[in-house]
Amino acid sequence: MKIRLKIRHIQKMKAEKKTKIIERKGSELVGTECNDRECYKHGRLKTHGRFFEGYVKKKFPRRVVIEFERMIYVPKYERYAKSRTKLHARLSRCMESEINIGDYVKIRECRPLSKIIHFTVIDKIKDARSGAGK
Repeated sequence: MKIRLKIRHIQKMKAEKKTKIIERKGSELVGTECNDRECYKHGRLKTHGRFFEGYVKKKFPRRVVIEFERMIYVPKYERYAKSRTKLHARLSRCMESEINIGDYVKIRECRPLSKIIHFTVIDKIKDARSGAGK
């Protein structure tokens, strides 16, 4: 019985603990909470391996589609060909409001979160309005 009570107490303490993030919107500061377990900053999600940079093509709830171009060597013709790659990445709750379609973002590999999501959004590099986006 004592072990169960201790475990419940620890679970309550973890549930009550929330991280505050200060975001700047316009001229005022707004505090948001992030209690997402699959957030690489505030949760338990660990990132490792490869990272890519690309433009956000589509935005879904808690997920984005990133597209970037790369050059592939074709040995038969001894030339390079352009190829586009689309990757699905997890979008944590604390970053949902700041990332939009057309933004240039950085993603990094993590454990498989679903059938198609193996990456998470790390940072927003360039805004869609500030540069020549796609």
